Amino acid sequence: MTAMQTTQNLPRFDLSAANWRALQKKHLVGYDPYKAGERYYFDTDAANGAVNFFHGFLVFIEGDKAGQPFELEPWQQAIVGALFGWKSKETKHRRYREAFVFVPRKNGKSPLIAGVALYGLFIDREPGGQIVSAAAEKEQAALVYRHAAGMIEREPELQKKCKTYRSFKSIQMTDETGGSFKALSADANTKHGLNAHMVIVDELHALPNDELVDVLQTSMGSRSQPLMIHITTSDYDRPSICNTKHDYACKVRDGIFEDDAFLPVVYEANEADDWTDKKVWARANPNLGVSLRMDYMERECERAKNEPSYENTFKRLHLNIKTQQDVRWLPMSKWDACNDQPVPSGPCFAGLDLASTTDIAALVLFWPETGSIVPWFWIPSENARKRETRDRVPYLTWGREELVAMTPGNVIDYAFIRQQINELVNTYEVQRIGYDPWNAQMLAQQLQDEDGLPLTEFRQGYRSMNEPTKYFEGLVMKGDLKHGGNEVLRWMASNVTVRTDPSGNIKADKQKSTEKIDGIVAAIMAVGLAITHEAEPDFNPGIA
Repeated sequence: MTAMQTTQNLPRFDLSAANWRALQKKHLVGYDPYKAGERYYFDTDAANGAVNFFHGFLVFIEGDKAGQPFELEPWQQAIVGALFGWKSKETKHRRYREAFVFVPRKNGKSPLIAGVALYGLFIDREPGGQIVSAAAEKEQAALVYRHAAGMIEREPELQKKCKTYRSFKSIQMTDETGGSFKALSADANTKHGLNAHMVIVDELHALPNDELVDVLQTSMGSRSQPLMIHITTSDYDRPSICNTKHDYACKVRDGIFEDDAFLPVVYEANEADDWTDKKVWARANPNLGVSLRMDYMERECERAKNEPSYENTFKRLHLNIKTQQDVRWLPMSKWDACNDQPVPSGPCFAGLDLASTTDIAALVLFWPETGSIVPWFWIPSENARKRETRDRVPYLTWGREELVAMTPGNVIDYAFIRQQINELVNTYEVQRIGYDPWNAQMLAQQLQDEDGLPLTEFRQGYRSMNEPTKYFEGLVMKGDLKHGGNEVLRWMASNVTVRTDPSGNIKADKQKSTEKIDGIVAAIMAVGLAITHEAEPDFNPGIA
């Protein structure tokens, strides 16, 4: 069944000028396009026609609505109507040259921008009009193309006028206009030499710099009514092209900057909002209850409550709250609930973190059968005295209580550590020792080559650390860890900050953490070896 056949019973979209004004006032949050003065007018026929293009020619290609006509939600109608309805009185061309659509994940942005691209391709009829959908990565760029191509394949009236080339992620018009649509990623060589009529930049926050945007924006210089649309979720709180555009959009929305050709559409919660409140979810997510299910948001929120490292991810991706990349990690109430004495029984795994030669070193054993960890720490005695005076960390007290071994001098005695590691291997069923190669190559070589101990290099990148960090977090949050209330390890647990990458992977961040975290990093490596040994996933700790 084609889109035209499925829409036969749908009423034609035909809003009056007054209703269009009310729709835009409600859904273009905080922005009033009618304040632009006498130079522009709103063409209700053009706006209605753009919405009817979606309703009459396009269908959803996946999800619960697959095969159903693409009926725009009111907030989407407001955007589409504003983009194609507002015009210049002098030129009769479109008013808006650039738009910033800031909407959280799962609000149906990919089908929407695919439909906008097809409208530009089939309805604008710009001679040689090049429509470009761009993204940081090939997969994201291909996603928009897949929606566009799928919509064309389900509508014979559109199929007659073009050819789709899936291997090249492109669509070519076969009529006299000669227009085209192409999906590009940031690393594509073909982004230079374009003469674009419409550019859609998907997930602006993922772009590493402003090069792609600059190249594509300058490619539209010869067009009479070019349009660049940025559609994205929030970035982290950092200098970036996304945050620059977001700041500009907010200032245009609030009347601080006057730019009649820039359309700001910003859906977001505020940092001070209660991120667990469903009313806040609804304000930030215009498609809540449509493409974004309430039960999904409830599960994600519950996960954010139970996994501290996921809280910032939930806020950023689902509420558009700009967050730090780094977040304080373990709630100490949860850590203290794991104070049961360790049960060092059965096979165990070790993590070794040597840090620098003048600082604290750590080795932690983890027994997966009992969820137990036991740490050993070493610090040069002279450095310990200086640090206790300077940082008010009780190293000397910990030394007297034998929680930390004080090695002579002002640098770590690796021979002493080597001897103690060999004693531990002879005492416990140590299956493997994971070590951070930073500052550890000589000792690791001695332990492996001369002492015959089973060592594995454990890189500290997201790929290696994400899974064991989340597993360790789960042990703490569920109360399945036994650490015996070790004071040094507790201090380190309270210091840990985790860093999150755009894909939601996490790792402990030594540079951002408030103080030393070496024992926790060693524990995470030990856990990583244990879960690799047990489940044998594709995870390879030797790859960063």
